[in-house]
Amino acid sequence: MDNEQIARRFNRMAGLMEIRGEDSFRTRSYRMAAEAIETWPTPVKEIAAKDGAAGLQEIPGVGKALAGKIVDLLERGTFDAWDRLVAETPETVLDLLELPGVGPKTAAMLHQKFKIASLDDLRKFVAGGGLETVDGIGPKTAERIKSSLQHHAGG
Repeated sequence: MDNEQIARRFNRMAGLMEIRGEDSFRTRSYRMAAEAIETWPTPVKEIAAKDGAAGLQEIPGVGKALAGKIVDLLERGTFDAWDRLVAETPETVLDLLELPGVGPKTAAMLHQKFKIASLDDLRKFVAGGGLETVDGIGPKTAERIKSSLQHHAGG
């Protein structure tokens, strides 16, 4: 796993945490670490091999807990917190955020109230007229979501 892949996983973790309404401080720590890792000149793999988790903590925003998660990612391709999170909230929920008009709060509400976990789920929901029944989604936002679903790949 290279720096970019690790950064992407941490960003996706933060996105899922945001959708779930988890602590914004923790969410921000994943995002900050992801940004630092992505732009770090040395491959994280090399740092971990040479200096272990302690070496990873030299990267700004990477503390003891995140360093451990990086080591797990490098060794197993995943880490426990990620596995727990995606077991409860499928990673495909993040795809909803790619649509204009759908932010973390809307994605969270669609997932929690209507069990929408992917763009396909959302397409079916929209086709069945579900969007019109959602509190907090006005006609303009509903139109924007419908039209971006049609233009989105596979639509």
